[in-house]
This record gives sequence, C-alpha cells and structure tokens, in this order.
Amino acid sequence: EDPIYEVDGIMHYCVANMPGAVSRTSTIALGNATLPFVLALANKGWKQACSDDVHLLNGLNVHAGRLTYQAVGDALGIPTIAPDLTLRTAA
Repeated sequence: EDPIYEVDGIMHYCVANMPGAVSRTSTIALGNATLPFVLALANKGWKQACSDDVHLLNGLNVHAGRLTYQAVGDALGIPTIAPDLTLRTAA
C-alpha cells in the first residue's frame, strides 16, 4: 500500500514507527508532552493532580480496588465506577 494518501484535501504519511527514524527529536517531543504531567504528579501528589486535570483522571484505570476504565470493564464484564466518583468517595 502507498503510505501517502489524501483525506479532505490533507496529505497524510502513515508509516509504522516513524518516530524511531528521528529518535532524538521524538524523545525531546515526548519529554515536552509529558513533563507537565510529571510535574503535576510530583508537586501535587497523584490524587490532587488527577482531580485537577481531566487528562490524568482519564488515565486512571483502577483505584481503591475498583475498576475505573469503562472499555476494560465492558470487555471483561466487570462493573466500573467513574474515576472522579471513586476519588471523591474513597477513604
């Protein structure tokens, strides 16, 4: 297949593992993207950081013995609880 294709007038280039071709640049980009989350976790603690940031909260999968990730619960037939709810109700 051709890795270059157009959708809605926008050219796309889709090749697996392209970041590996520019490892230094992709590492810097990954660091820049994740550093704010790392700092929030380090400065606030995980619970407050998750409460303050919906992206961190959406990354929470399990808390206090309860599954918080709906897709996993659906796939495994396990009940889930909303991540924000489990943070508020946990001791």
